[in-house]
Amino acid sequence: MTHEPTPTPEQILLEDFLALETPEGFKAELIEGEIVVSPTPDGDHEDHISTITRQVLRNSATDMDASGTKGLLLPRGGLCPKNHAIPDITFAPRDLRLFRGAPSWMPCDGVAMVAEVTSSKPERDRIAKRHCYARGGIPLYLLVDREEGMVTLLSEPASEDYTEVHSAAFGKTITLPEPFAFELDTADFV
Repeated sequence: MTHEPTPTPEQILLEDFLALETPEGFKAELIEGEIVVSPTPDGDHEDHISTITRQVLRNSATDMDASGTKGLLLPRGGLCPKNHAIPDITFAPRDLRLFRGAPSWMPCDGVAMVAEVTSSKPERDRIAKRHCYARGGIPLYLLVDREEGMVTLLSEPASEDYTEVHSAAFGKTITLPEPFAFELDTADFV
């Protein structure tokens, strides 16, 4: 008689997460060993995402694709086997066609930038997701912190964090480096 190996707590967590039936209008992520279910964002949140997306698609030096629903697999941290994050917006060079034919949860290789707009639990975007994206080697992380009235661009990922941090108050511009190479105007965030 053979016995199946006992699944680890991490395996059970991942299986439960992948089997989760998220209610319509909600999204589920697995971030640092915690299953996070988020409601549909408010209008200001979506307006900020729309502003960023419009500027990136119009002004970038490199033609970009954008997705607001792309699930990314990111290297593990804490107890979870893999982080499963859905950034508010994910940008990748159009010539890579990263989103075409991609599974629901895809590796983050080739992603140029992710952006998050803070919601009811801003610490998750400020800390946990920041570390997930850095571990994944995503070159740029743009954080729109509504509570602080600041836009922060994190770059140069190294191990657990980003080594370069540039911030601007709402209403100012912030420079997005190559492959974007333009000044993101945050006047609409005020």
